[in-house]
Amino acid sequence: MVSTLVLDGGLATHLEALGADLRDELWSARLLLEDPDLIRQVHADYFAAGAQVATTASYQASLPAFVRRGMTRQEAARLIALSVDLAAQARDEAGGGLVAASVGPYGAYLANGAEYTGDYDLDEDGLLDWHRPRWEILAEAGADLLACETIPSFAEARAISRLLKETPEVKAWVAFSCRDAQHLNDGTPIRQAVSVLADSPQVIAVGVNCTSPSYIPGLITELTGFTVVVYPNSGETWDAEAQRWRGVADATEYGEAARRWQDMGAALIGGCCRTTPAHIRRVRAAIAA
Repeated sequence: MVSTLVLDGGLATHLEALGADLRDELWSARLLLEDPDLIRQVHADYFAAGAQVATTASYQASLPAFVRRGMTRQEAARLIALSVDLAAQARDEAGGGLVAASVGPYGAYLANGAEYTGDYDLDEDGLLDWHRPRWEILAEAGADLLACETIPSFAEARAISRLLKETPEVKAWVAFSCRDAQHLNDGTPIRQAVSVLADSPQVIAVGVNCTSPSYIPGLITELTGFTVVVYPNSGETWDAEAQRWRGVADATEYGEAARRWQDMGAALIGGCCRTTPAHIRRVRAAIAA
């Protein structure tokens, strides 16, 4: 059995539980401007629950999104860097841990669900140019590594591999969003997607997030030979027509599933949408057992 690092859970989910209204195209990044203390509190709550890594509130933060809100590029850059500072403050107050700067997909900026399809209006070169400004800010902000997450397409994976080569001092994990136990949301086999990252000494892990937990065992099998990171959704499903989540997210069952993922070789385990500090507490207890 591998030694496993425990990641945090859903940042936006816990923000909403604490009373935040995230009905905005900036989503959780909106609070970098309006209520940064609440973001720091969420990071602190996850550390208290047993997480060893805080993932920053920069998933949906980008220069174009903040500029569209009326800020200058310099003001926007400060907010993106603030996401790292907030996580680091919570980490230091907790007495240790890591900070992973979230690099969300282009689809998160579009705010139209494209991260669940990979249906983009940019090619690989366009994605490279779009990601680069935020990437450079986060690379210099003092995080321990970058968390490239919810990546739905092969073109975006190739763009990330090129950005890594541009910044050889950066370490990162790359987590894909998948539509089944073998394929990214754009239909690319996950084995093919990770192949562009296989030779990079900068990539500490590859894997999956923002995906149904039912697909995780099959996806781990597809990633044999790699250090694997998994942090799926709770198991609930989003009803787009009703604009609500359906199903029951049981933290105990999630913890038991995490133990199975560990047994299969996952080295970094946490949660994504609809997971909470209770889920992470169960994960920590299960893998410690």
